[in-house]
Amino acid sequence: MKKILVIATGGTIACKRTEGGLTPLITSDDLLSYIPQTRSLCQTDAVQLLNLDSTNIRPEHWLMMARCIQENYPRYDGFVLCHGTDTMAFTAAALSYLIQNSPKPIIITGAQRPIDMEDTDARVNLSDSIAYACCEYAHGVSIVFDGNVIAGTRARKMRTKSYNAFSSINYPYLAAIRDGHIVQYIREEITGCPAFYDTLDQSVFLLKLIPGISPKLLLSAGEEYDAIIIESFGVGGLPASSNEEESFLSAAKELVGKGKLIVMATQVIHEGSDLGVYAVGKDAEEMGLLETGDMTLEAAVTKVMWILGQTRDPDTIRSMFNTTIRYDRMF
Repeated sequence: MKKILVIATGGTIACKRTEGGLTPLITSDDLLSYIPQTRSLCQTDAVQLLNLDSTNIRPEHWLMMARCIQENYPRYDGFVLCHGTDTMAFTAAALSYLIQNSPKPIIITGAQRPIDMEDTDARVNLSDSIAYACCEYAHGVSIVFDGNVIAGTRARKMRTKSYNAFSSINYPYLAAIRDGHIVQYIREEITGCPAFYDTLDQSVFLLKLIPGISPKLLLSAGEEYDAIIIESFGVGGLPASSNEEESFLSAAKELVGKGKLIVMATQVIHEGSDLGVYAVGKDAEEMGLLETGDMTLEAAVTKVMWILGQTRDPDTIRSMFNTTIRYDRMF
């Protein structure tokens, strides 16, 4: 019988109603008490790593989660991490870079309603996650939610209240789980040992463009951060200006000259960026700015944090960013 470790970090799944609103209070052992049917699938142990609303999750918590999994890796066949939904996609992406090439499954799940409520998705999500953690085809970091299995680098929270909160962006679901039955769509074989990383650089800023935004904001961000991801319009580009000396292009050139990293992304969720399509994008492309392609913003942000935690060499940064890790980019 397989051994699965359930790691609780808080979130809605572990919340109780208080005068101040929903607050994570349910312990890891209590979570397991709501799904006794999983005892026939595997042996489960539980650990309470954190008890936070996921709004309060920070990169240092991602490192704690990765370290907890690494320390327990030899003793368990799989891991299920219970987490709040609001930043779950960021955590799933971050762990996909911190723990690579894992033959063992690392499943992240949560709920839109607390597990102690009568009408809740929590019990199904948690039992599905444990079942999938026992599946022979499950490897690496994935999200299990509302019967779907999503690669950790491809998840996005699309709905704030509905049970089908998460979608897989620009990549198929890995599997589906219906009434305890698992249908695996994508099968992968992983050989060798997992690679664990313990460093992230938080000096990453995400700048969302709006019509008429001042290029001075890009320069200001460059004073505080070493990497700026620009969330541009459509397939991507830098807005023009009547004053070339105060344009986004000149601001980007100035920051690149100072050794700052700039990555071009898109605000459009599906189909990705392509700087080569329009004139407003070609200047950025010719400047050599990195481009996210079909990556999610969550994956782009956490991948840059991971890369800068390993190197500052420009050529190595470019190579690492453009290398596909855990399905994070197709182009």
